[in-house]
Amino acid sequence: MVATSNGIPRALVLALLLPCLPAAAGSGAAPLKGLVLWPDEARDHPDLSRAVSLEFAYVRPCELVTGLDAGGGPAIDWAPLDRLLDGIASRGHQAILRVRYEHPGEPLGGVRGATAVPACIKALPGYRETFAPNPGGDGPAWYADWSHPALRDFTMRFFAAFAARYDADPRLAYLEAGFGHWSEWHTFGTRLRPGTNFPDADCQRTFLRHLAALFRRTPWLISIDAAAPGHAPPFPAVELAALPYGLFDDSFMHRRHDVAQGGGHNERCWRAFGADRWKRAPAGGEISYFGKDDQRLFLSPRGLHGTNFAAAAAKYHITFMVANDAVGGPFGTPRHFRAAADACGYRFRLAGAERDGDTLRIRIANEGVAPLYHDACPALGGSAAPGTLRGLLPGEVREFVLPLPEMPSAEDPADGIRIVSPKLLPGAAIPLER
Repeated sequence: MVATSNGIPRALVLALLLPCLPAAAGSGAAPLKGLVLWPDEARDHPDLSRAVSLEFAYVRPCELVTGLDAGGGPAIDWAPLDRLLDGIASRGHQAILRVRYEHPGEPLGGVRGATAVPACIKALPGYRETFAPNPGGDGPAWYADWSHPALRDFTMRFFAAFAARYDADPRLAYLEAGFGHWSEWHTFGTRLRPGTNFPDADCQRTFLRHLAALFRRTPWLISIDAAAPGHAPPFPAVELAALPYGLFDDSFMHRRHDVAQGGGHNERCWRAFGADRWKRAPAGGEISYFGKDDQRLFLSPRGLHGTNFAAAAAKYHITFMVANDAVGGPFGTPRHFRAAADACGYRFRLAGAERDGDTLRIRIANEGVAPLYHDACPALGGSAAPGTLRGLLPGEVREFVLPLPEMPSAEDPADGIRIVSPKLLPGAAIPLER
């Protein structure tokens, strides 16, 4: 199969240019960025559908793994996850998924705080989980047994199978991964014991390298808390700095988020990974739940705890942010959601277009706060331009050349330019402002 210069199979790109099914009902938001809802809120609030393009959900391996195959690998029934992804796509949205084992206080299989480690691993000789009655005040929590080699092996195999099935799937926009509570790279309220209730440094390093090798089409992120003191390995480790992981912040905009606010744990964690990681990997997360009104009020024009969302998104180059509980607040309206989405991620504008013989030479500028992290390219008629918009930084301009289709001489060919990507749902397009 012939590929374009950006590595996307040309046949796949051209297929995207042909007449296709209309976009799923409801979504008119710019794809791959903006505010994020959980599936139940997205389903129950269709009025917000055109202001949202992303939905967030956890993946619990115990709900997909039916046992071990003859080679010791996981036997997986993907049907429940496919149903979740199909439901999200039916609303014209794409998924952000996070694979997790620990969730303090959440009932699972009739046990509060049970891990999502599959039963076939828990049943193995020598596998023993540990328990904390109420870490951090979030409820009881069981912890996966990282001393057992079968858990380490299973985790690597599960992600390999997941990547083989979903890496190129347009229903999946981003993947979040990690360890500990909610896979947020901590066990706050319980002493972190590498090699027992948390993977040791070697396992963490192996895991990160493993994800870097597996995921080529889906950007993946880890928690900023991987940089917190006492975690292993210390970040940013020189040997891991080049890996393409992005970062997510699970308490964005809380009252002591930044150093200037008198706390600064979150800002220091962001800084620990280097000032430029956002230039090659996405920054995201969720609005804080520390204050009972943080999610409800963060979209206020007056801001939250001394800053507003647009300023915070620009400072940290945010591409997406979970804002599920904003729905019940006074600013949980389509207008406020769309304004916040406009403050996130890429924002492409056609900066120029000139005929050059039988081609059209165009320039596209990024006027957003972050690059696009997926392969995409401009298209005209039935042709896609060589090159990619992936990685075009804010303030930069990139040039593309497109063959001119036959059209009336009075018609402006630039009016027909679209941005297409194999990681978009059918009928979707990345906006190009004039």
